Amino acid sequence: MHILFLGPPGSGKGTQSKILENKFGILQISTGDILRKAIENKTDLGNKAKSFMDEGKLVPDNLMIELIKEVFSQENFTDNWLMDGFPRTLNQAVAFDNLLSELNKKLDVAIEVDVNKDLLIKRITGRRICRNCQAPYHIDFKKPKVDDICDYCGSNDIYQRNDDKEEVVLNRLKVYKEQTLPLIDYYKKKNIYFKVDGSKNIDEITSEIVTIINKKLNINLSLKMD
Repeated sequence: MHILFLGPPGSGKGTQSKILENKFGILQISTGDILRKAIENKTDLGNKAKSFMDEGKLVPDNLMIELIKEVFSQENFTDNWLMDGFPRTLNQAVAFDNLLSELNKKLDVAIEVDVNKDLLIKRITGRRICRNCQAPYHIDFKKPKVDDICDYCGSNDIYQRNDDKEEVVLNRLKVYKEQTLPLIDYYKKKNIYFKVDGSKNIDEITSEIVTIINKKLNINLSLKMD
């Protein structure tokens, strides 16, 4: 299954991605993780990406696509994956579709996690991330079972990203509206777009997502909450 999550910062995409990965073995693919690993491993593409990042520039779309292609082309790469955080623009969506076509793959379903602006701001400013495995937490809504210890990997390095601080949140939401919302129409035309209410509790959202996946792909993922 090939899944894409859409939604503004703070919508809960990362939380839902992690749940699907842990419950069903659907690999969460984050371009942030791809960049970090490529840079850490000092690959040719990683070094190129680092040169842009060191200058405070965005990594160009064509380089990101090459990085994603490198991951997708690995011999042991799973065929059950979920894109989290990419594509973010219409140009990226078209380039990603072209890549999938080149690899004889296609996107099965694009799910938007929709949340109103006030709740998004509260969610983003309280969000925390495990620096080691990128598992998401929140100071109000999703605390780790043991204070400051990641539930997934046991790391004690849970932190607030700079772009989750209040002074940059409004700008991030503005950029999302301008650049990413056009993707909704793009995937609607492909008849693979669905929307879930991201203001519900985590288990309810997961249940809605699983129902959509089962119906669209004609499969039967069995969801058992812990």
